[in-house]
Amino acid sequence: MKDLTNAHWIKLKGILFLVLGCAASTLLILERPSWKVAALPGLAIWCFCRFYYFAFYVIEKYVDPTYRFSGLGSFALYLLGSRRR
Repeated sequence: MKDLTNAHWIKLKGILFLVLGCAASTLLILERPSWKVAALPGLAIWCFCRFYYFAFYVIEKYVDPTYRFSGLGSFALYLLGSRRR
């Protein structure tokens, strides 16, 4: 499969992720309407976003500027393997 390079389609893809995430969240809350059901997935999503930022920005910019990650698998191998100091 070819890489997506058209800015229009990249933006559309991002908007579709947002719409699907909102739809899934709405359906979950409608299934079991409570503050707990609304808050816990929101907290989980926020934590996963912060982890992603940590894995791809904080490590590269502040911990090991010479290392470039190619995905979460690469990051896991980096953490488990030889740690550069």
